[in-house]
Amino acid sequence: MDEVLLRSLTPNVLAVLVRRGADFAAAEDAVQDALVEALRVWPADPPRDAKGWLITVAWRKFLDAVRADAARRRREGLVDEEPAPGPATAEDDTLQLYFLCAHPSLTPSSAVALTLRAVGGLTTRQIAQAYLVPEATMAQRISRAKRTVSGVRFDRPGDVATVLRVLYLVFNEGYSGDVDLAAEAIRLTRQLAAVIDHPEVAGLLALMLLHHARRAARTAPDGSLVPLAEQDRGRWDTALIAEGVGILQAALARDRLGEFQAQAAIAALHADAPTAEETDWVQIVEWYDELARLTDSPVVRLNRAVAVGEADGPRAGLAALAALDASLPRHAAVAAYLHERDGDPATAARLYAEAAHKATNLAERDHLTRQAARLNTRQGR
Repeated sequence: MDEVLLRSLTPNVLAVLVRRGADFAAAEDAVQDALVEALRVWPADPPRDAKGWLITVAWRKFLDAVRADAARRRREGLVDEEPAPGPATAEDDTLQLYFLCAHPSLTPSSAVALTLRAVGGLTTRQIAQAYLVPEATMAQRISRAKRTVSGVRFDRPGDVATVLRVLYLVFNEGYSGDVDLAAEAIRLTRQLAAVIDHPEVAGLLALMLLHHARRAARTAPDGSLVPLAEQDRGRWDTALIAEGVGILQAALARDRLGEFQAQAAIAALHADAPTAEETDWVQIVEWYDELARLTDSPVVRLNRAVAVGEADGPRAGLAALAALDASLPRHAAVAAYLHERDGDPATAARLYAEAAHKATNLAERDHLTRQAARLNTRQGR
Protein backbone atom coordinates (compact mmCIF):
# COMPACT_ATOMS: atom_id res chain seq x y z
CA MET A 1 0.00 0.00 0.00
CA ASP A 2 1.42 3.37 -1.09
CA GLU A 3 0.67 5.66 1.87
CA VAL A 4 2.42 8.58 0.16
CA LEU A 5 0.08 8.23 -2.84
CA LEU A 6 -2.98 8.16 -0.59
CA ARG A 7 -1.88 11.29 1.27
CA SER A 8 -1.13 13.11 -1.97
CA LEU A 9 -4.61 12.31 -3.33
CA THR A 10 -6.51 13.17 -0.14
CA PRO A 11 -6.81 16.97 -0.59
CA ASN A 12 -8.10 16.80 -4.17
CA VAL A 13 -10.64 14.09 -3.34
CA LEU A 14 -11.88 16.17 -0.40
CA ALA A 15 -12.03 19.27 -2.57
CA VAL A 16 -14.13 17.45 -5.20
CA LEU A 17 -16.71 16.47 -2.59
CA VAL A 18 -16.92 20.02 -1.25
CA ARG A 19 -17.30 21.41 -4.77
CA ARG A 20 -20.15 18.96 -5.40
CA GLY A 21 -22.00 20.43 -2.42
CA ALA A 22 -20.94 18.41 0.60
CA ASP A 23 -20.28 20.42 3.73
CA PHE A 24 -16.67 20.26 4.83
CA ALA A 25 -17.11 18.19 7.99
CA ALA A 26 -19.21 15.51 6.29
CA ALA A 27 -16.91 15.44 3.27
CA GLU A 28 -13.82 14.98 5.44
CA ASP A 29 -15.45 12.12 7.31
CA ALA A 30 -16.41 10.46 4.01
CA VAL A 31 -12.87 10.78 2.65
CA GLN A 32 -11.43 9.23 5.80
CA ASP A 33 -13.87 6.31 5.42
CA ALA A 34 -12.78 5.91 1.80
CA LEU A 35 -9.12 5.84 2.84
CA VAL A 36 -9.87 3.07 5.35
CA GLU A 37 -11.64 1.15 2.57
CA ALA A 38 -8.64 1.67 0.28
CA LEU A 39 -6.29 0.25 2.91
CA ARG A 40 -8.54 -2.82 3.09
CA VAL A 41 -9.14 -3.37 -0.64
CA TRP A 42 -6.16 -2.06 -2.59
CA PRO A 43 -3.48 -4.55 -1.51
CA ALA A 44 -5.43 -7.39 -3.19
CA ASP A 45 -7.17 -5.38 -5.91
CA PRO A 46 -5.39 -2.09 -6.75
CA PRO A 47 -7.46 0.28 -8.92
CA ARG A 48 -6.30 1.54 -12.30
CA ASP A 49 -7.44 5.09 -11.43
CA ALA A 50 -6.67 5.61 -7.75
CA LYS A 51 -8.07 9.13 -7.59
CA GLY A 52 -11.27 8.19 -9.41
CA TRP A 53 -11.75 5.20 -7.10
CA LEU A 54 -11.36 7.35 -3.99
CA ILE A 55 -13.74 10.01 -5.30
CA THR A 56 -16.40 7.41 -6.15
CA VAL A 57 -16.14 5.60 -2.82
CA ALA A 58 -15.95 8.81 -0.77
CA TRP A 59 -19.01 10.24 -2.53
CA ARG A 60 -20.95 7.04 -1.86
CA LYS A 61 -19.88 7.14 1.80
CA PHE A 62 -21.09 10.73 1.97
CA LEU A 63 -24.44 9.89 0.35
CA ASP A 64 -24.92 6.96 2.73
CA ALA A 65 -24.37 9.30 5.68
CA VAL A 66 -26.77 11.89 4.26
CA ARG A 67 -29.51 9.32 3.64
CA ALA A 68 -29.13 8.07 7.20
CA ASP A 69 -29.31 11.56 8.64
CA ALA A 70 -32.53 12.83 10.18
CA ALA A 71 -32.19 16.05 8.18
CA ARG A 72 -32.16 14.21 4.83
CA ARG A 73 -35.05 16.22 3.38
CA ARG A 74 -33.10 19.47 3.68
CA ARG A 75 -30.39 18.02 1.45
CA GLU A 76 -32.37 16.09 -1.14
CA GLY A 77 -30.79 18.05 -3.94
CA LEU A 78 -27.44 16.45 -3.19
CA VAL A 79 -28.67 12.85 -3.23
CA ASP A 80 -31.08 12.80 -6.16
CA GLU A 81 -28.30 11.82 -8.52
CA GLU A 82 -25.01 10.12 -7.88
CA PRO A 83 -22.34 10.94 -10.47
CA ALA A 84 -21.53 7.87 -12.53
CA PRO A 85 -18.28 6.11 -11.67
CA GLY A 86 -15.50 6.76 -14.11
CA PRO A 87 -12.06 8.32 -14.54
CA ALA A 88 -11.42 11.36 -12.37
CA THR A 89 -11.51 14.72 -14.09
CA ALA A 90 -8.33 16.71 -14.54
CA GLU A 91 -9.80 19.63 -12.57
CA ASP A 92 -7.79 20.32 -9.42
CA ASP A 93 -9.49 22.02 -6.48
CA THR A 94 -6.53 21.58 -4.14
CA LEU A 95 -5.81 25.32 -4.08
CA GLN A 96 -9.33 26.10 -2.85
CA LEU A 97 -8.86 23.51 -0.12
CA TYR A 98 -5.69 25.30 1.05
CA PHE A 99 -7.69 28.53 1.20
CA LEU A 100 -10.51 26.84 3.11
CA CYS A 101 -8.19 25.31 5.72
CA ALA A 102 -6.52 28.69 6.27
CA HIS A 103 -9.83 30.57 6.42
CA PRO A 104 -9.63 33.91 8.29
CA SER A 105 -12.34 32.77 10.72
CA LEU A 106 -10.00 30.08 12.12
CA THR A 107 -7.40 30.63 14.80
CA PRO A 108 -3.80 29.95 13.69
CA SER A 109 -3.65 26.71 15.72
CA SER A 110 -6.94 25.49 14.24
CA ALA A 111 -5.85 26.38 10.72
CA VAL A 112 -2.61 24.45 11.19
CA ALA A 113 -4.42 21.38 12.54
CA LEU A 114 -7.04 21.42 9.79
CA THR A 115 -4.40 21.86 7.08
CA LEU A 116 -2.40 18.90 8.36
CA ARG A 117 -5.54 16.78 8.58
CA ALA A 118 -7.34 17.73 5.34
CA VAL A 119 -4.48 18.72 3.03
CA GLY A 120 -1.67 16.72 4.58
CA GLY A 121 -3.68 13.58 5.23
CA LEU A 122 -2.23 13.09 8.72
CA THR A 123 -4.26 11.30 11.37
CA THR A 124 -5.54 13.12 14.44
CA ARG A 125 -3.18 11.00 16.55
CA GLN A 126 -0.16 12.03 14.47
CA ILE A 127 -1.06 15.71 14.70
CA ALA A 128 -1.65 15.47 18.46
CA GLN A 129 1.73 13.78 18.96
CA ALA A 130 3.47 16.41 16.87
CA TYR A 131 2.00 19.23 18.97
CA LEU A 132 2.36 17.36 22.28
CA VAL A 133 -1.34 17.53 23.20
CA PRO A 134 -3.80 14.73 24.05
CA GLU A 135 -5.47 13.14 21.03
CA ALA A 136 -8.91 14.05 22.40
CA THR A 137 -7.89 17.71 22.61
CA MET A 138 -6.68 17.71 19.01
CA ALA A 139 -9.83 15.90 17.86
CA GLN A 140 -11.98 18.62 19.45
CA ARG A 141 -9.85 21.33 17.84
CA ILE A 142 -10.19 19.77 14.40
CA SER A 143 -13.93 19.17 14.84
CA ARG A 144 -14.48 22.82 15.79
CA ALA A 145 -12.43 23.94 12.79
CA LYS A 146 -14.45 21.73 10.43
CA ARG A 147 -17.71 23.11 11.79
CA THR A 148 -16.42 26.67 11.36
CA VAL A 149 -15.69 26.26 7.65
CA SER A 150 -18.56 23.89 6.80
CA GLY A 151 -20.65 26.68 5.32
CA VAL A 152 -17.86 28.13 3.19
CA ARG A 153 -18.14 27.44 -0.55
CA PHE A 154 -15.53 27.39 -3.30
CA ASP A 155 -16.90 30.53 -4.94
CA ARG A 156 -14.44 33.28 -4.08
CA PRO A 157 -10.66 33.77 -4.13
CA GLY A 158 -8.73 32.89 -1.01
CA ASP A 159 -5.85 34.67 0.66
CA VAL A 160 -2.48 33.23 -0.37
CA ALA A 161 -0.69 35.17 2.37
CA THR A 162 -2.79 33.47 5.08
CA VAL A 163 -2.05 30.02 3.62
CA LEU A 164 1.68 30.78 3.59
CA ARG A 165 1.64 31.90 7.22
CA VAL A 166 -0.07 28.65 8.19
CA LEU A 167 2.50 26.56 6.30
CA TYR A 168 5.36 28.52 7.88
CA LEU A 169 3.88 27.83 11.33
CA VAL A 170 3.93 24.12 10.49
CA PHE A 171 7.52 24.31 9.26
CA ASN A 172 8.76 26.06 12.40
CA GLU A 173 7.50 23.22 14.60
CA GLY A 174 10.32 21.05 13.20
CA TYR A 175 10.23 17.42 14.30
CA SER A 176 8.14 15.91 17.06
CA GLY A 177 6.49 12.55 17.61
CA ASP A 178 6.56 10.32 14.55
CA VAL A 179 5.88 13.17 12.12
CA ASP A 180 8.56 15.41 10.64
CA LEU A 181 6.54 18.63 10.41
CA ALA A 182 9.33 20.54 8.67
CA ALA A 183 9.44 17.93 5.90
CA GLU A 184 5.63 17.86 5.81
CA ALA A 185 5.50 21.66 5.43
CA ILE A 186 7.96 21.46 2.54
CA ARG A 187 5.84 18.75 0.87
CA LEU A 188 2.67 20.82 1.25
CA THR A 189 4.39 23.97 -0.03
CA ARG A 190 5.72 22.08 -3.07
CA GLN A 191 2.17 20.88 -3.67
CA LEU A 192 0.87 24.44 -3.38
CA ALA A 193 3.55 25.71 -5.77
CA ALA A 194 2.38 23.14 -8.33
CA VAL A 195 -1.16 24.58 -8.41
CA ILE A 196 -0.47 28.32 -8.15
CA ASP A 197 2.13 30.48 -9.87
CA HIS A 198 2.93 33.02 -7.15
CA PRO A 199 6.36 34.47 -6.29
CA GLU A 200 5.71 34.42 -2.54
CA VAL A 201 4.82 30.73 -2.65
CA ALA A 202 8.16 30.19 -4.37
CA GLY A 203 9.81 32.46 -1.80
CA LEU A 204 8.45 30.42 1.10
CA LEU A 205 9.50 27.15 -0.53
CA ALA A 206 13.01 28.53 -1.08
CA LEU A 207 13.19 29.74 2.52
CA MET A 208 12.14 26.33 3.85
CA LEU A 209 14.66 24.49 1.69
CA LEU A 210 17.51 26.81 2.69
CA HIS A 211 16.73 26.47 6.40
CA HIS A 212 16.17 22.72 6.13
CA ALA A 213 19.53 22.34 4.41
CA ARG A 214 21.27 23.34 7.67
CA ARG A 215 19.24 21.00 9.88
CA ALA A 216 21.89 18.30 10.40
CA ALA A 217 24.39 20.89 11.68
CA ARG A 218 22.08 22.71 14.09
CA THR A 219 22.52 20.39 17.05
CA ALA A 220 25.48 18.65 18.67
CA PRO A 221 25.43 14.91 19.43
CA ASP A 222 24.21 15.71 22.97
CA GLY A 223 21.24 17.64 21.55
CA SER A 224 22.57 21.11 22.40
CA LEU A 225 22.10 23.96 19.93
CA VAL A 226 24.97 24.91 17.64
CA PRO A 227 24.88 28.61 16.62
CA LEU A 228 25.05 29.38 12.90
CA ALA A 229 28.59 30.75 13.11
CA GLU A 230 29.84 27.53 14.74
CA GLN A 231 28.05 25.03 12.50
CA ASP A 232 30.00 22.51 10.42
CA ARG A 233 29.13 23.79 6.94
CA GLY A 234 30.28 20.51 5.46
CA ARG A 235 27.13 18.99 6.94
CA TRP A 236 24.84 21.40 5.10
CA ASP A 237 22.80 19.82 2.30
CA THR A 238 24.23 21.43 -0.84
CA ALA A 239 21.54 19.95 -3.10
CA LEU A 240 18.76 21.60 -1.05
CA ILE A 241 20.72 24.86 -1.02
CA ALA A 242 21.12 24.80 -4.80
CA GLU A 243 17.43 24.06 -5.28
CA GLY A 244 16.39 26.79 -2.86
CA VAL A 245 18.67 29.39 -4.49
CA GLY A 246 17.38 28.47 -7.95
CA ILE A 247 13.74 28.82 -6.89
CA LEU A 248 14.51 32.13 -5.16
CA GLN A 249 16.33 33.61 -8.14
CA ALA A 250 13.39 32.80 -10.42
CA ALA A 251 10.97 34.41 -7.93
CA LEU A 252 13.07 37.57 -7.48
CA ALA A 253 13.33 37.97 -11.25
CA ARG A 254 9.58 38.61 -11.35
CA ASP A 255 10.10 41.86 -9.39
CA ARG A 256 7.19 41.28 -6.98
CA LEU A 257 9.12 41.22 -3.73
CA GLY A 258 7.43 39.85 -0.63
CA GLU A 259 8.50 39.05 2.91
CA PHE A 260 9.24 35.36 2.29
CA GLN A 261 11.42 36.18 -0.70
CA ALA A 262 13.34 38.70 1.41
CA GLN A 263 13.80 36.16 4.22
CA ALA A 264 14.95 33.57 1.69
CA ALA A 265 17.48 36.05 0.26
CA ILE A 266 18.99 36.46 3.74
CA ALA A 267 19.11 32.68 4.20
CA ALA A 268 20.74 32.33 0.77
CA LEU A 269 23.51 34.78 1.72
CA HIS A 270 24.26 32.72 4.82
CA ALA A 271 24.25 29.54 2.75
CA ASP A 272 26.55 31.07 0.14
CA ALA A 273 29.29 31.99 2.65
CA PRO A 274 32.08 29.35 2.80
CA THR A 275 32.79 30.42 6.40
CA ALA A 276 31.03 32.57 8.98
CA GLU A 277 33.76 35.21 8.59
CA GLU A 278 33.05 35.50 4.85
CA THR A 279 29.34 36.23 5.29
CA ASP A 280 28.22 39.30 3.32
CA TRP A 281 26.72 41.13 6.29
CA VAL A 282 26.42 44.44 4.45
CA GLN A 283 24.08 42.87 1.92
CA ILE A 284 22.20 41.07 4.69
CA VAL A 285 21.56 44.43 6.40
CA GLU A 286 20.18 45.73 3.09
CA TRP A 287 17.80 42.78 2.87
CA TYR A 288 16.71 43.34 6.47
CA ASP A 289 15.95 46.94 5.51
CA GLU A 290 13.71 45.63 2.71
CA LEU A 291 12.08 43.15 5.07
CA ALA A 292 11.44 45.85 7.69
CA ARG A 293 9.84 48.00 4.99
CA LEU A 294 7.57 45.12 3.98
CA THR A 295 6.55 43.97 7.47
CA ASP A 296 7.37 46.74 9.97
CA SER A 297 8.05 43.86 12.37
CA PRO A 298 9.97 44.51 15.61
CA VAL A 299 11.37 40.96 15.39
CA VAL A 300 12.83 41.79 11.98
CA ARG A 301 14.40 44.95 13.46
CA LEU A 302 15.84 42.86 16.29
CA ASN A 303 17.50 40.52 13.80
CA ARG A 304 18.64 43.54 11.80
CA ALA A 305 20.47 44.83 14.89
CA VAL A 306 22.52 41.62 14.95
CA ALA A 307 23.36 42.06 11.26
CA VAL A 308 24.32 45.71 11.83
CA GLY A 309 26.56 44.59 14.67
CA GLU A 310 28.34 42.21 12.30
CA ALA A 311 28.55 44.66 9.40
CA ASP A 312 29.44 47.89 11.24
CA GLY A 313 30.67 46.70 14.63
CA PRO A 314 28.97 45.80 17.93
CA ARG A 315 28.44 49.38 19.06
CA ALA A 316 26.49 50.13 15.91
CA GLY A 317 24.44 47.01 16.62
CA LEU A 318 23.79 48.14 20.21
CA ALA A 319 22.71 51.55 18.93
CA ALA A 320 20.20 49.87 16.60
CA LEU A 321 19.04 47.67 19.47
CA ALA A 322 18.53 50.68 21.77
CA ALA A 323 15.64 51.85 19.60
CA LEU A 324 13.69 48.64 20.26
CA ASP A 325 11.45 47.56 23.13
CA ALA A 326 13.50 45.62 25.68
CA SER A 327 10.54 43.29 26.34
CA LEU A 328 10.82 41.78 22.87
CA PRO A 329 11.54 38.03 22.84
CA ARG A 330 15.29 37.41 22.41
CA HIS A 331 16.13 41.09 23.07
CA ALA A 332 18.31 40.17 26.07
CA ALA A 333 20.04 37.41 24.09
CA VAL A 334 20.89 39.78 21.24
CA ALA A 335 22.11 42.41 23.71
CA ALA A 336 24.27 39.80 25.44
CA TYR A 337 25.87 38.75 22.16
CA LEU A 338 26.61 42.33 21.12
CA HIS A 339 28.02 43.27 24.54
CA GLU A 340 30.31 40.25 24.42
CA ARG A 341 31.47 41.29 20.95
CA ASP A 342 32.10 44.78 22.36
CA GLY A 343 34.41 43.42 25.07
CA ASP A 344 32.03 43.62 28.05
CA PRO A 345 31.80 40.01 29.32
CA ALA A 346 30.29 40.93 32.69
CA THR A 347 27.26 42.64 31.13
CA ALA A 348 27.03 39.89 28.52
CA ALA A 349 26.97 37.14 31.18
CA ARG A 350 24.23 38.92 33.11
CA LEU A 351 22.15 39.35 29.96
CA TYR A 352 22.67 35.75 28.85
CA ALA A 353 21.37 34.60 32.25
CA GLU A 354 18.39 36.94 31.93
CA ALA A 355 17.67 35.65 28.43
CA ALA A 356 17.87 32.04 29.64
CA HIS A 357 15.32 32.79 32.35
CA LYS A 358 12.90 34.18 29.73
CA ALA A 359 13.43 31.46 27.11
CA THR A 360 10.42 29.22 26.46
CA ASN A 361 12.33 26.61 24.47
CA LEU A 362 14.35 24.15 26.57
CA ALA A 363 17.20 23.79 24.07
CA GLU A 364 17.51 27.57 23.74
CA ARG A 365 17.43 27.98 27.52
CA ASP A 366 20.23 25.44 27.93
CA HIS A 367 22.30 27.17 25.26
CA LEU A 368 21.94 30.61 26.85
CA THR A 369 22.72 29.20 30.30
CA ARG A 370 25.93 27.70 28.92
CA GLN A 371 26.90 31.04 27.41
CA ALA A 372 26.46 32.78 30.76
CA ALA A 373 28.43 30.05 32.55
CA ARG A 374 31.23 30.24 29.99
CA LEU A 375 31.70 33.98 30.51
CA ASN A 376 31.43 33.73 34.29
CA THR A 377 34.06 30.99 34.34
CA ARG A 378 36.34 33.07 32.16
CA GLN A 379 36.06 35.92 34.66
CA GLY A 380 36.76 33.61 37.61
CA ARG A 381 33.25 33.85 39.01
